[in-house]
Amino acid sequence: MKQMVALPDDKLVALYAEGDNKAFDVLLSRHQNRVFTYILRIVKDEDVANDIFQDTFVKAVMTIKQGRYAETGKFSAWISRIAHNLIIDFYRQEKSENLCSCDNEELNILNRKDLSESTVEDAMVVDQIHTDVKRLIDALPDLQREVLIMRYYKDMSFKEIAEATNVSINTALGRMRYAILNMRRLAEENKIALTA
Repeated sequence: MKQMVALPDDKLVALYAEGDNKAFDVLLSRHQNRVFTYILRIVKDEDVANDIFQDTFVKAVMTIKQGRYAETGKFSAWISRIAHNLIIDFYRQEKSENLCSCDNEELNILNRKDLSESTVEDAMVVDQIHTDVKRLIDALPDLQREVLIMRYYKDMSFKEIAEATNVSINTALGRMRYAILNMRRLAEENKIALTA
């Protein structure tokens, strides 16, 4: 274990990918304070920060174990990007729930952030659109689907996508362009409306 502590992150990731769980323990102890502090500073809620922190390292474990970790820089930057994306997901989910927390006694329990006339029917339409979009994405060729997911779901820049996929920025942009064109074509062919 002492020898492992001296190893750089990339070697520890390689060891963990080969099945050495102690290597991940070293990575976790090396980065946990910085990652947790970063999350807590943004969300300002210890319970939420703990959840996001755990999700961050679970996602890291899954990505490494599935052989999808592409070393494109420092492990610390990669794990921070995962945490950042999960924080964004948390705020998107919180926003979509539309309700104020009832933990604050000063708030009326019926006080809503958004008083728009949203109905169950509206929610069903939005769910159907999300389902249709997922089907369209799944129908794309692998390389186009990969770039689209990295760009829109992982919030990666085209420079990051190019580095992660070992292609030029122009190739990454081209794949995105064709992905969007193919999605439009598939939507038209299947008479799928992508707006509510």
